Amino acid sequence: HGGGSIMIIYCDFPPVCASPAGYLIVSMDPLQPVVIGDTITLKCNFQTDGTLREIAWFQVIEGGNAKQKIFTYDSVYNTSFSNMEETNKREELVYHSTVRLPEVQLEDDGLYECHVGIYSKGSRDQLIEASGSVTLSVIVPPRSISVAAANSPAPFSRYEAKNFTLVCIVTGAKPAPSVYFKRDGELIDVFPAARYSSLAGHHSKASKRNQSMTQVLPRGDVDDTKIQKSLSLQNQAGKVARLRENETDSLEQGGEEASRLKLESTTEGIPETVVSREFPRWVQSSDPLYYFQHWQQVAGDGTMEARAMLTWSLNPQLDNEALFSCEVNHPALSMPMQAEVTLTAPRGPKLSTRPSKAKVGDTVRISVQGFQLGPSATKVFPEPLLTWTRVGGNLLDGSEKHDGRELVLERVPAELNGSMFRCTAQNPLGSTDTHTRLIVFGENPLNAAATRLSVTPNLLVLLSFACELT
Repeated sequence: HGGGSIMIIYCDFPPVCASPAGYLIVSMDPLQPVVIGDTITLKCNFQTDGTLREIAWFQVIEGGNAKQKIFTYDSVYNTSFSNMEETNKREELVYHSTVRLPEVQLEDDGLYECHVGIYSKGSRDQLIEASGSVTLSVIVPPRSISVAAANSPAPFSRYEAKNFTLVCIVTGAKPAPSVYFKRDGELIDVFPAARYSSLAGHHSKASKRNQSMTQVLPRGDVDDTKIQKSLSLQNQAGKVARLRENETDSLEQGGEEASRLKLESTTEGIPETVVSREFPRWVQSSDPLYYFQHWQQVAGDGTMEARAMLTWSLNPQLDNEALFSCEVNHPALSMPMQAEVTLTAPRGPKLSTRPSKAKVGDTVRISVQGFQLGPSATKVFPEPLLTWTRVGGNLLDGSEKHDGRELVLERVPAELNGSMFRCTAQNPLGSTDTHTRLIVFGENPLNAAATRLSVTPNLLVLLSFACELT
């Protein structure tokens, strides 16, 4: 001032600056994590026996490489401002400077600094500066949660136990959420990810405790034929350890019966709907071993995507109609967020044929419009694998089968009239067959043309005979 020099004493850490000419204490009110969209107020407190010169607020950006000034107060040009409070304490002045951030966004996350400068007590030739900082943590609730089946669609396995995996996907959260699974409303006790890699080894240990898990045991509702077929396939895969000796004779007789039935199956009866109840022939624990795996990655917008996997040995008899839920806890949520699925075997596919009255040369579409569902299910889950076959022959294009929700028959010939088509719907919980018969109206155009040609000579003969009479 007036051409004179000013000595500046700058103190950063600790935020207490003292000199013979005066002192300055700066402190920041701590902040709790704030949910995106909320309003937050940053508060800087400073105590001094000098005269306030300036206050400046900065946001640290670019990973700490730069600072952006968001607010400043200069006593030379400003006599008062609304977000400062002043209290007289004897010869000391206590100030509170606040900055209000409305509707915070992810880009507001980070470090904020409050810089304060004062003139020393009784003099404007000496400037003392100090600063404090606080970190604002903006948290974001999960944007979406979904549950899917891994490796879907997949066929039904009649003779071999298969692992089944549910995948829970949570997106848009910051920080990463806590994910867990429930079955029928009860928290599932899982083995941690570290043991998931040794899945086979743990099953081996478990089988020693419960030998029945690897044995093929007969049941009252299964005949010897089915037991023999199940046994032969499991022996090929090395799945069977032993059978009770008193069942050997009946199983051999069942093998001969199975061969005879296989030969007779070429002439096929056509039921309307057949639901497969030929479930695996092993006895499993009603409390299976669940293995849990979890990982996460940063998305492009700075939020986290989390995936959790639950794997166990599926038992169609016990797991059908079971309700599984994936639930998420997050500090931005007042209550858990969840997604539910009901494991459901497909039953009674509802088939639709368009056009309803097909004529020779039309393009016919046979599609699955839905399934019969139990009281607790809203859809078939996992997604069923749909396969179309023609009973007693190949499809119109010469193939043996077609996969998909719809079977398209282009330019149907009259020869397809009365053909029976089978739709097999299956997922890891079961399999079902539904049949529909195709009725084609009209006759083959070539046959119709041949009929017209055969009529023409007869007409000529009649005309010739009439000419001779006249």
